Amino acid sequence: MKILVAGTINLETTLRIDGFPVHYQPVRYPFFGVRSTVSGVGYNLAKALRTLGHDVRLFSIVGRDAPGEITRRALAADHLPDADVRMLLEETPQSVILYDPSGQRAIHVDLKNLQETAYPSEPFESALAWCDLAVLCNINFTRVFLQRARSMGKPVATDVHTISSLDDPYNRDYMQAADILFMSHEHLPMPPEAWAAHVMRTFGNRLIAVGLGERGALVTVNHGDGRLSQNLIPAVITRPIVNTIGAGDALFASFLHAQSRLTDPFQAMRQAVVFASWKIGVSGAADGFLTAPELDKLSASVFTQI
Repeated sequence: MKILVAGTINLETTLRIDGFPVHYQPVRYPFFGVRSTVSGVGYNLAKALRTLGHDVRLFSIVGRDAPGEITRRALAADHLPDADVRMLLEETPQSVILYDPSGQRAIHVDLKNLQETAYPSEPFESALAWCDLAVLCNINFTRVFLQRARSMGKPVATDVHTISSLDDPYNRDYMQAADILFMSHEHLPMPPEAWAAHVMRTFGNRLIAVGLGERGALVTVNHGDGRLSQNLIPAVITRPIVNTIGAGDALFASFLHAQSRLTDPFQAMRQAVVFASWKIGVSGAADGFLTAPELDKLSASVFTQI
């Protein structure tokens, strides 16, 4: 499948801590507990989809600085083309993530001036014509392309992450435009089942998935005749948890992969929870991805045991 991914890239630093809350210490020496890698929602999705075997074009904006150059090297190492990653900022966005032995994490993201920077329209238009699916992350430079993708008949997938209102001024455009809509359960104003149905009846999305953390994920399908189907797909454990950062991105990417091959969206999510479970056995958000054959093999093993 040909997939356009548009979203953030940042330099991510992870720090292993003893636990939350963090107590003051003037100096700590967490040997091999500090790592800096290239990440960001756009990068995580593109790398996961590329690892799963899809033809991916990644659109993003980085800085004219050392982290921007590190991004170029990471793209090459991960076999992702860099032609659509533009160095339009003075500084590349960065993040710092604290995580404890249980996998809990606290994320700090500095987007620099990314939210005020536009992406050139011509290459984006060309890629929309090329792709089978447009994965448009909820970052400002993608907003102007939501309706353009819809007008060209391209299915749109997006993840609005934490959401609590249909009238959210930042995310409403994305919720309204998405054929496939992902989100987290963390700030929902009502139970996930009721919320997903409410959103779907408001915006007419084809499919909504709500990530439920250790409970798994809820999938809601719109049959187009007023009927909705819902199914809770339980989480699985495939190896010890190191850091849950990037679990949502992994779930989203692997679902898009699985639903492109399977007619049953609930079965697709079963594969996705396996992929996400394996991914959180490492510390970085853009690491720990299975290939498609590895995912098929692990999924078969997991489902046999259930």
